[in-house]
Amino acid sequence: MVSLDIGLLGPFTASVGGASIVPSAAKQRRLLALLAVGGGREMSMAVIAEELWEGFPPAGPSAAVQTYVKQLRQRIATAVSRLAPYVDPKEILSRGNSGYRLDMPDVRVDAREFERYVRQGEQAISHGEDQQGVLLLSEGLALWRGQALSDVRMSGALRAEALRLDEVRLAAVQSRIDAELRLGHHVHLVSELTALTTLHPLQENLHAQFIVALYRSGRQSQALEAFRRLREASVRELGIEPSRRLQELHRWVLAGEPLLDAPVRTLTAF
Repeated sequence: MVSLDIGLLGPFTASVGGASIVPSAAKQRRLLALLAVGGGREMSMAVIAEELWEGFPPAGPSAAVQTYVKQLRQRIATAVSRLAPYVDPKEILSRGNSGYRLDMPDVRVDAREFERYVRQGEQAISHGEDQQGVLLLSEGLALWRGQALSDVRMSGALRAEALRLDEVRLAAVQSRIDAELRLGHHVHLVSELTALTTLHPLQENLHAQFIVALYRSGRQSQALEAFRRLREASVRELGIEPSRRLQELHRWVLAGEPLLDAPVRTLTAF
């Protein structure tokens, strides 16, 4: 059976039987990415026009879209001809009632695989199986090759999906780190959290995890410095103090609160 493999978790990839069908032309690439994000759902002409022309389509956009579809089908036909010469590319990139869909019996999308790992990992953690949860979340996170759809110009539905996937990724990272803190892996988390808090200077949960990892590693002064940097960034960028939760964590670090030393499940980031 001919398979369609789609990669959204980094530069956009799409291949049929191992042969890439991603065009170099920007509009065709955006259209193919949009149909790939649709996951077999029909994307209406209105959604396609909004994505391709960012709210300013030319007169009669349907004709231009039909041209792009024809060019994509030619690429698909070339890819499948050596594997399944009797497969009609119109069955893979098909026309619906109001638009187009990309579909095959055997479709693999890295983003859907990632989200399956996340669901399974979160379920394991909710049942108290932190080690299994860490393994599953790590497997899913390893599928990422960069920012979602990093080489595709995006607006509308594509931008929304890329942002959603990036948010799911960040939440999965934090869930995995919470579980690792409970497992006592604080020392090896310090370098990762150093990078993450630099990339996300206003993300409080990451800073809470960083402060806990530093404190449990015997680096109390650095934990206090991490809070100070977060507070400065929050006041400067947002005009507000850190949340009550972070301020309480700061007090616990100052006081050497014994609860901070024990990776117990009754605490989340700390």
